[in-house]
Amino acid sequence: MDQYIIKGGNPLVGEVVIGGAKNAALGILAAAIMTDGECHIDNMPDVRDTNVLLQAMEQIGARIVRKGPNEVVISGQSIDGSGDLIVDNEYIRKIRASYYLIGALLGKYKKAQVVLPGGCDIGSRPIDQHIKGFEALGAKVEISRGMIIAEAEELRGTHIYLDVVSVGATINIMMAASLARGNTIIENAAKEPHIVDVANFLNSMGANIKGAGTDVIRIKGVEKFHNTSYSIIPDQIEAGTFMTAAVATKGDIMIRNVIPKHLEAISAKLIEIGAEVDEFDDAVRVVASKRLKSTQIKTLPYPGFPTDMQPQMAVALALSKGTSVITESIFENRFRYVDELTKMGANIKTEGNTAIIMGVERYTGARMSAPDLRAGAALVIAALAADGYSTIDQIGYILRGYEKFDEKLRSLGGLIEIADTEREVQKFKLRIG
Repeated sequence: MDQYIIKGGNPLVGEVVIGGAKNAALGILAAAIMTDGECHIDNMPDVRDTNVLLQAMEQIGARIVRKGPNEVVISGQSIDGSGDLIVDNEYIRKIRASYYLIGALLGKYKKAQVVLPGGCDIGSRPIDQHIKGFEALGAKVEISRGMIIAEAEELRGTHIYLDVVSVGATINIMMAASLARGNTIIENAAKEPHIVDVANFLNSMGANIKGAGTDVIRIKGVEKFHNTSYSIIPDQIEAGTFMTAAVATKGDIMIRNVIPKHLEAISAKLIEIGAEVDEFDDAVRVVASKRLKSTQIKTLPYPGFPTDMQPQMAVALALSKGTSVITESIFENRFRYVDELTKMGANIKTEGNTAIIMGVERYTGARMSAPDLRAGAALVIAALAADGYSTIDQIGYILRGYEKFDEKLRSLGGLIEIADTEREVQKFKLRIG
Protein backbone atom coordinates (compact mmCIF):
# COMPACT_ATOMS: atom_id res chain seq x y z
CA MET A 1 0.00 0.00 0.00
CA ASP A 2 1.29 3.46 -0.90
CA GLN A 3 2.82 5.55 1.85
CA TYR A 4 4.89 8.70 2.11
CA ILE A 5 8.47 8.37 3.28
CA ILE A 6 9.81 11.70 4.51
CA LYS A 7 13.06 13.00 5.97
CA GLY A 8 12.42 16.21 7.86
CA GLY A 9 14.57 19.11 8.93
CA ASN A 10 14.77 21.11 5.69
CA PRO A 11 13.13 24.58 5.59
CA LEU A 12 10.74 24.70 2.62
CA VAL A 13 11.92 27.48 0.31
CA GLY A 14 10.85 28.56 -3.17
CA GLU A 15 7.67 29.03 -5.22
CA VAL A 16 4.59 26.85 -5.55
CA VAL A 17 1.59 27.22 -7.86
CA ILE A 18 -1.83 26.43 -6.39
CA GLY A 19 -4.33 24.37 -8.37
CA GLY A 20 -8.08 24.74 -8.79
CA ALA A 21 -10.35 24.53 -5.76
CA LYS A 22 -11.47 20.93 -5.14
CA ASN A 23 -14.64 21.96 -3.32
CA ALA A 24 -15.67 24.34 -6.12
CA ALA A 25 -14.75 21.83 -8.83
CA LEU A 26 -17.01 19.11 -7.42
CA GLY A 27 -20.08 21.35 -7.53
CA ILE A 28 -19.17 22.77 -10.95
CA LEU A 29 -18.53 19.37 -12.56
CA ALA A 30 -21.87 18.05 -11.31
CA ALA A 31 -23.68 21.19 -12.51
CA ALA A 32 -22.15 20.80 -15.98
CA ILE A 33 -24.52 17.92 -16.81
CA MET A 34 -27.47 20.32 -16.48
CA THR A 35 -26.98 21.62 -20.03
CA ASP A 36 -27.29 19.81 -23.36
CA GLY A 37 -24.60 22.16 -24.59
CA GLU A 38 -20.88 21.86 -23.89
CA CYS A 39 -19.13 23.06 -20.75
CA HIS A 40 -15.43 23.71 -21.23
CA ILE A 41 -13.89 23.76 -17.73
CA ASP A 42 -10.27 24.48 -16.93
CA ASN A 43 -8.12 24.90 -13.80
CA MET A 44 -9.76 21.67 -12.59
CA PRO A 45 -7.71 19.89 -9.91
CA ASP A 46 -6.56 16.45 -11.05
CA VAL A 47 -7.31 14.65 -7.77
CA ARG A 48 -9.11 11.44 -6.87
CA ASP A 49 -12.39 13.10 -5.87
CA THR A 50 -12.81 14.94 -9.18
CA ASN A 51 -11.77 11.90 -11.21
CA VAL A 52 -14.24 9.64 -9.38
CA LEU A 53 -17.05 12.16 -9.91
CA LEU A 54 -16.28 12.40 -13.64
CA GLN A 55 -16.30 8.59 -13.84
CA ALA A 56 -19.74 8.46 -12.18
CA MET A 57 -21.09 11.11 -14.54
CA GLU A 58 -19.82 9.11 -17.52
CA GLN A 59 -21.59 6.00 -16.20
CA ILE A 60 -24.98 7.73 -16.35
CA GLY A 61 -24.31 8.79 -19.96
CA ALA A 62 -22.60 12.21 -19.74
CA ARG A 63 -19.98 12.88 -22.42
CA ILE A 64 -16.63 13.59 -20.77
CA VAL A 65 -13.64 14.62 -22.90
CA ARG A 66 -10.37 15.16 -21.06
CA LYS A 67 -8.33 17.83 -22.86
CA GLY A 68 -5.53 17.53 -20.33
CA PRO A 69 -5.07 16.81 -16.61
CA ASN A 70 -6.72 20.12 -15.65
CA GLU A 71 -9.12 20.67 -18.54
CA VAL A 72 -12.35 18.86 -19.39
CA VAL A 73 -15.32 19.25 -21.74
CA ILE A 74 -18.66 17.96 -20.40
CA SER A 75 -22.06 17.61 -22.02
CA GLY A 76 -25.23 16.15 -20.53
CA GLN A 77 -26.95 15.78 -23.92
CA SER A 78 -26.23 12.05 -24.14
CA ILE A 79 -27.82 11.27 -20.73
CA ASP A 80 -31.03 9.27 -21.18
CA GLY A 81 -33.51 11.15 -19.02
CA SER A 82 -36.14 8.42 -19.48
CA GLY A 83 -34.02 5.95 -17.47
CA ASP A 84 -33.68 5.65 -13.71
CA LEU A 85 -30.51 7.81 -13.45
CA ILE A 86 -28.86 5.70 -10.74
CA VAL A 87 -25.47 6.89 -9.48
CA ASP A 88 -23.74 4.09 -7.58
CA ASN A 89 -20.37 2.37 -7.71
CA GLU A 90 -17.70 1.39 -5.20
CA TYR A 91 -15.72 4.59 -5.85
CA ILE A 92 -18.54 7.14 -5.69
CA ARG A 93 -19.51 5.67 -2.31
CA LYS A 94 -16.21 6.97 -0.94
CA ILE A 95 -16.62 10.64 -1.80
CA ARG A 96 -18.82 13.21 -0.13
CA ALA A 97 -19.60 15.18 -3.27
CA SER A 98 -21.72 12.41 -4.82
CA TYR A 99 -24.71 14.27 -3.40
CA TYR A 100 -24.22 17.18 -5.85
CA LEU A 101 -25.52 14.91 -8.59
CA ILE A 102 -28.90 14.88 -6.81
CA GLY A 103 -29.36 18.65 -7.21
CA ALA A 104 -28.07 18.58 -10.79
CA LEU A 105 -30.19 15.61 -11.96
CA LEU A 106 -33.28 16.71 -10.05
CA GLY A 107 -32.99 20.20 -11.54
CA LYS A 108 -32.70 18.97 -15.12
CA TYR A 109 -34.54 15.62 -15.21
CA LYS A 110 -36.75 15.96 -12.12
CA LYS A 111 -35.42 12.68 -10.72
CA ALA A 112 -32.27 11.14 -9.28
CA GLN A 113 -31.08 8.07 -7.36
CA VAL A 114 -27.69 8.62 -5.74
CA VAL A 115 -25.85 6.47 -3.23
CA LEU A 116 -25.52 8.02 0.24
CA PRO A 117 -22.29 10.05 0.40
CA GLY A 118 -19.03 8.88 1.98
CA GLY A 119 -15.88 10.98 2.44
CA CYS A 120 -13.67 11.53 5.46
CA ASP A 121 -14.86 10.45 8.90
CA ILE A 122 -14.51 13.85 10.56
CA GLY A 123 -17.90 13.90 12.21
CA SER A 124 -21.61 14.03 11.59
CA ARG A 125 -22.51 15.62 8.24
CA PRO A 126 -26.24 14.99 7.88
CA ILE A 127 -28.00 15.69 4.60
CA ASP A 128 -31.26 16.77 6.21
CA GLN A 129 -30.88 20.37 4.95
CA HIS A 130 -30.43 19.10 1.38
CA ILE A 131 -33.61 17.02 1.70
CA LYS A 132 -35.49 19.94 3.29
CA GLY A 133 -34.55 22.12 0.32
CA PHE A 134 -35.51 19.56 -2.33
CA GLU A 135 -38.85 18.92 -0.64
CA ALA A 136 -39.55 22.66 -0.37
CA LEU A 137 -39.01 22.87 -4.15
CA GLY A 138 -41.66 20.17 -4.64
CA ALA A 139 -39.66 16.95 -4.78
CA LYS A 140 -40.53 13.74 -2.99
CA VAL A 141 -37.39 12.40 -1.29
CA GLU A 142 -36.80 9.08 0.41
CA ILE A 143 -33.80 7.10 1.60
CA SER A 144 -33.97 3.42 0.72
CA ARG A 145 -31.29 0.70 0.61
CA GLY A 146 -28.47 3.20 0.99
CA MET A 147 -29.74 5.42 -1.81
CA ILE A 148 -31.27 8.89 -1.82
CA ILE A 149 -34.21 8.83 -4.23
CA ALA A 150 -35.63 12.18 -5.31
CA GLU A 151 -38.45 12.76 -7.80
CA ALA A 152 -40.72 15.64 -8.79
CA GLU A 153 -43.36 16.28 -11.43
CA GLU A 154 -42.27 19.89 -11.37
CA LEU A 155 -39.95 22.02 -9.25
CA ARG A 156 -41.38 25.32 -8.07
CA GLY A 157 -39.50 28.26 -6.61
CA THR A 158 -39.94 28.82 -2.88
CA HIS A 159 -38.51 30.43 0.26
CA ILE A 160 -36.04 28.18 2.10
CA TYR A 161 -34.43 28.95 5.46
CA LEU A 162 -31.52 26.63 6.27
CA ASP A 163 -31.52 25.63 9.95
CA VAL A 164 -27.72 25.40 9.91
CA VAL A 165 -25.20 26.93 7.52
CA SER A 166 -24.41 24.14 5.06
CA VAL A 167 -22.11 24.50 2.05
CA GLY A 168 -23.36 21.28 0.42
CA ALA A 169 -27.04 22.09 0.91
CA THR A 170 -26.59 25.65 -0.38
CA ILE A 171 -24.95 24.39 -3.60
CA ASN A 172 -27.42 21.53 -4.08
CA ILE A 173 -30.52 23.70 -3.60
CA MET A 174 -29.02 26.43 -5.80
CA MET A 175 -28.54 23.94 -8.64
CA ALA A 176 -32.04 22.46 -8.44
CA ALA A 177 -33.71 25.86 -8.04
CA SER A 178 -31.92 27.29 -11.10
CA LEU A 179 -34.17 25.24 -13.41
CA ALA A 180 -37.30 25.43 -11.21
CA ARG A 181 -40.36 27.42 -12.20
CA GLY A 182 -40.47 30.79 -10.43
CA ASN A 183 -38.28 32.44 -7.80
CA THR A 184 -36.37 30.88 -4.90
CA ILE A 185 -34.81 32.58 -1.89
CA ILE A 186 -32.26 30.68 0.23
CA GLU A 187 -31.75 32.30 3.65
CA ASN A 188 -28.89 31.49 6.07
CA ALA A 189 -26.93 30.34 3.02
CA ALA A 190 -23.24 29.44 3.25
CA LYS A 191 -20.87 32.18 2.02
CA GLU A 192 -17.71 30.23 1.10
CA PRO A 193 -15.77 31.23 -2.05
CA HIS A 194 -16.76 27.97 -3.73
CA ILE A 195 -20.46 28.86 -3.31
CA VAL A 196 -19.74 32.02 -5.31
CA ASP A 197 -17.77 30.02 -7.89
CA VAL A 198 -20.56 27.48 -8.46
CA ALA A 199 -23.10 30.34 -8.74
CA ASN A 200 -20.87 32.14 -11.24
CA PHE A 201 -20.56 28.92 -13.25
CA LEU A 202 -24.34 28.38 -13.27
CA ASN A 203 -24.83 32.02 -14.31
CA SER A 204 -22.33 31.52 -17.15
CA MET A 205 -24.65 28.72 -18.42
CA GLY A 206 -27.67 31.04 -18.26
CA ALA A 207 -28.88 30.76 -14.64
CA ASN A 208 -30.11 33.87 -12.82
CA ILE A 209 -28.55 33.78 -9.33
CA LYS A 210 -27.87 36.85 -7.20
CA GLY A 211 -26.43 37.20 -3.70
CA ALA A 212 -23.99 34.27 -3.67
CA GLY A 213 -21.35 35.06 -1.05
CA THR A 214 -23.98 36.61 1.25
CA ASP A 215 -26.42 34.81 3.54
CA VAL A 216 -29.38 35.45 1.21
CA ILE A 217 -29.29 33.99 -2.32
CA ARG A 218 -32.03 34.87 -4.81
CA ILE A 219 -32.66 32.64 -7.83
CA LYS A 220 -34.98 33.21 -10.78
CA GLY A 221 -35.63 29.89 -12.45
CA VAL A 222 -34.84 29.60 -16.17
CA GLU A 223 -35.98 27.01 -18.72
CA LYS A 224 -32.63 25.69 -19.89
CA PHE A 225 -28.88 26.23 -19.90
CA HIS A 226 -26.42 26.74 -22.76
CA ASN A 227 -22.72 26.30 -23.62
CA THR A 228 -20.07 27.87 -21.42
CA SER A 229 -16.34 28.08 -20.80
CA TYR A 230 -15.22 28.50 -17.21
CA SER A 231 -12.05 28.56 -15.10
CA ILE A 232 -12.28 27.29 -11.50
CA ILE A 233 -10.96 29.51 -8.69
CA PRO A 234 -7.71 28.62 -6.87
CA ASP A 235 -7.91 26.30 -3.86
CA GLN A 236 -7.77 28.32 -0.63
CA ILE A 237 -7.12 25.20 1.49
CA GLU A 238 -4.21 24.01 -0.65
CA ALA A 239 -2.79 27.55 -0.42
CA GLY A 240 -3.31 27.60 3.36
CA THR A 241 -1.62 24.22 3.68
CA PHE A 242 1.54 25.56 2.02
CA MET A 243 1.34 28.72 4.16
CA THR A 244 1.43 26.62 7.34
CA ALA A 245 4.15 24.40 5.84
CA ALA A 246 6.35 27.50 5.48
CA VAL A 247 5.74 28.38 9.12
CA ALA A 248 6.24 24.88 10.58
CA THR A 249 9.51 24.29 8.70
CA LYS A 250 10.82 27.87 9.28
CA GLY A 251 10.79 28.37 5.52
CA ASP A 252 10.08 31.03 2.91
CA ILE A 253 7.45 30.17 0.28
CA MET A 254 5.93 32.32 -2.47
CA ILE A 255 2.49 30.84 -3.10
CA ARG A 256 1.17 31.77 -6.55
CA ASN A 257 -2.25 31.59 -8.24
CA VAL A 258 -4.25 32.51 -5.14
CA ILE A 259 -6.95 35.04 -4.24
CA PRO A 260 -5.45 36.69 -1.10
CA LYS A 261 -8.88 37.80 0.15
CA HIS A 262 -9.93 34.14 0.48
CA LEU A 263 -6.91 33.58 2.76
CA GLU A 264 -7.47 36.48 5.16
CA ALA A 265 -8.49 34.38 8.19
CA ILE A 266 -5.38 32.18 7.76
CA SER A 267 -3.05 35.13 7.08
CA ALA A 268 -4.33 36.99 10.15
CA LYS A 269 -3.54 34.07 12.48
CA LEU A 270 -0.09 33.51 10.97
CA ILE A 271 0.74 37.22 11.39
CA GLU A 272 -0.60 37.07 14.97
CA ILE A 273 1.86 34.30 15.91
CA GLY A 274 4.79 36.19 14.37
CA ALA A 275 5.10 34.98 10.76
CA GLU A 276 5.61 37.42 7.89
CA VAL A 277 2.82 37.36 5.31
CA ASP A 278 3.13 39.60 2.24
CA GLU A 279 0.16 39.85 -0.12
CA PHE A 280 0.37 40.50 -3.85
CA ASP A 281 -2.32 40.61 -6.54
CA ASP A 282 -2.44 36.84 -7.03
CA ALA A 283 0.19 35.55 -4.58
CA VAL A 284 1.18 35.48 -0.93
CA ARG A 285 4.67 35.06 0.52
CA VAL A 286 5.01 33.46 3.94
CA VAL A 287 8.29 33.61 5.90
CA ALA A 288 9.10 32.30 9.39
CA SER A 289 12.73 32.46 10.44
CA LYS A 290 12.24 31.99 14.20
CA ARG A 291 10.07 30.11 16.68
CA LEU A 292 6.62 31.66 16.80
CA LYS A 293 4.06 32.52 19.50
CA SER A 294 0.88 30.87 20.70
CA THR A 295 -2.68 31.94 19.89
CA GLN A 296 -6.34 30.93 20.15
CA ILE A 297 -8.42 29.74 17.19
CA LYS A 298 -12.09 28.92 16.78
CA THR A 299 -13.22 27.35 13.51
CA LEU A 300 -16.22 29.03 11.93
CA PRO A 301 -18.03 29.13 8.58
CA TYR A 302 -16.48 31.52 6.03
CA PRO A 303 -15.22 34.23 6.49
CA GLY A 304 -14.12 32.72 9.82
CA PHE A 305 -11.14 30.41 10.28
CA PRO A 306 -11.78 27.30 8.11
CA THR A 307 -12.20 23.91 9.76
CA ASP A 308 -10.26 22.43 6.82
CA MET A 309 -7.17 24.37 7.99
CA GLN A 310 -7.43 23.46 11.66
CA PRO A 311 -5.12 20.38 11.67
CA GLN A 312 -2.41 22.14 9.62
CA MET A 313 -2.48 25.13 11.98
CA ALA A 314 -2.28 22.81 14.99
CA VAL A 315 0.98 21.39 13.62
CA ALA A 316 2.48 24.89 13.49
CA LEU A 317 1.14 25.87 16.93
CA ALA A 318 2.50 22.69 18.54
CA LEU A 319 5.98 24.00 17.66
CA SER A 320 5.29 27.54 18.92
CA LYS A 321 6.13 29.04 22.33
CA GLY A 322 3.47 28.88 25.02
CA THR A 323 0.01 27.35 25.14
CA SER A 324 -2.49 27.61 22.27
CA VAL A 325 -6.16 26.65 22.28
CA ILE A 326 -8.15 25.47 19.25
CA THR A 327 -11.93 25.20 19.47
CA GLU A 328 -13.51 23.11 16.70
CA SER A 329 -17.10 24.27 16.16
CA ILE A 330 -17.85 22.51 12.85
CA PHE A 331 -16.93 18.79 13.03
CA GLU A 332 -16.67 16.73 16.21
CA ASN A 333 -14.10 14.19 14.97
CA ARG A 334 -11.57 16.69 13.69
CA PHE A 335 -8.92 15.92 16.36
CA ARG A 336 -8.19 12.37 15.25
CA TYR A 337 -4.71 13.46 14.14
CA VAL A 338 -3.69 14.30 17.73
CA ASP A 339 -2.70 10.71 18.61
CA GLU A 340 -0.47 10.62 15.52
CA LEU A 341 1.17 13.96 16.32
CA THR A 342 1.92 12.89 19.89
CA LYS A 343 4.02 10.05 18.43
CA MET A 344 6.30 12.81 17.16
CA GLY A 345 6.55 14.51 20.55
CA ALA A 346 3.70 17.02 20.33
CA ASN A 347 2.04 17.92 23.63
CA ILE A 348 -1.70 18.21 22.91
CA LYS A 349 -4.65 17.44 25.16
CA THR A 350 -8.20 17.32 23.82
CA GLU A 351 -11.36 17.92 25.83
CA GLY A 352 -14.55 17.65 23.81
CA ASN A 353 -14.31 20.12 20.96
CA THR A 354 -11.19 21.86 22.36
CA ALA A 355 -7.49 21.11 21.91
CA ILE A 356 -4.98 22.57 24.36
CA ILE A 357 -1.58 22.72 22.69
CA MET A 358 1.59 23.21 24.74
CA GLY A 359 4.37 24.11 22.34
CA VAL A 360 7.47 21.90 22.09
CA GLU A 361 10.86 22.78 20.57
CA ARG A 362 10.85 20.05 17.92
CA TYR A 363 9.23 16.95 16.49
CA THR A 364 10.98 13.63 15.95
CA GLY A 365 10.20 11.28 13.06
CA ALA A 366 7.61 8.54 13.55
CA ARG A 367 5.40 6.05 11.71
CA MET A 368 1.92 7.52 11.33
CA SER A 369 -1.37 6.97 9.54
CA ALA A 370 -3.49 9.68 7.89
CA PRO A 371 -6.97 9.65 9.49
CA ASP A 372 -8.55 11.96 6.86
CA LEU A 373 -7.67 14.35 4.03
CA ARG A 374 -6.68 17.53 5.90
CA ALA A 375 -5.22 15.73 8.92
CA GLY A 376 -3.12 13.69 6.48
CA ALA A 377 -1.70 16.87 4.93
CA ALA A 378 -1.00 18.19 8.43
CA LEU A 379 0.98 15.05 9.31
CA VAL A 380 3.07 15.51 6.16
CA ILE A 381 3.90 19.07 7.28
CA ALA A 382 4.84 17.78 10.75
CA ALA A 383 7.08 15.11 9.23
CA LEU A 384 8.82 17.73 7.05
CA ALA A 385 9.50 19.80 10.20
CA ALA A 386 10.67 16.81 12.28
CA ASP A 387 14.14 15.45 12.98
CA GLY A 388 14.71 12.15 11.19
CA TYR A 389 12.53 9.90 9.06
CA SER A 390 8.75 9.48 9.11
CA THR A 391 6.36 7.28 7.19
CA ILE A 392 2.69 8.09 6.66
CA ASP A 393 0.22 5.36 5.70
CA GLN A 394 -3.30 5.74 4.25
CA ILE A 395 -2.18 8.49 1.86
CA GLY A 396 -5.20 7.78 -0.34
CA TYR A 397 -7.01 10.32 1.83
CA ILE A 398 -4.44 12.98 0.93
CA LEU A 399 -4.54 12.15 -2.78
CA ARG A 400 -8.30 12.82 -2.70
CA GLY A 401 -7.68 16.55 -2.40
CA TYR A 402 -4.06 17.53 -3.18
CA GLU A 403 -2.68 17.40 -6.71
CA LYS A 404 1.02 16.43 -7.05
CA PHE A 405 1.48 17.12 -3.33
CA ASP A 406 4.80 15.30 -2.97
CA GLU A 407 6.07 16.78 -6.26
CA LYS A 408 5.29 20.33 -5.13
CA LEU A 409 6.94 19.73 -1.75
CA ARG A 410 10.07 18.34 -3.44
CA SER A 411 10.27 21.50 -5.57
CA LEU A 412 10.50 23.46 -2.29
CA GLY A 413 13.31 21.28 -0.95
CA GLY A 414 11.20 18.75 0.95
CA LEU A 415 12.60 15.22 1.08
CA ILE A 416 9.47 13.16 0.38
CA GLU A 417 8.56 10.26 -1.89
CA ILE A 418 5.75 7.77 -2.38
CA ALA A 419 6.82 4.21 -1.58
CA ASP A 420 4.72 1.05 -1.79
CA THR A 421 7.18 -1.46 -0.32
CA GLU A 422 9.57 -1.58 2.61
CA ARG A 423 12.35 -2.05 0.07
CA GLU A 424 11.53 1.33 -1.49
CA VAL A 425 11.56 2.94 1.96
CA GLN A 426 15.05 1.53 2.61
CA LYS A 427 16.28 2.68 -0.82
CA PHE A 428 15.05 6.22 -0.02
CA LYS A 429 16.91 6.20 3.32
CA LEU A 430 20.11 4.97 1.70
CA ARG A 431 19.92 7.58 -1.03
CA ILE A 432 19.12 10.49 1.29
CA GLY A 433 21.56 9.34 3.99
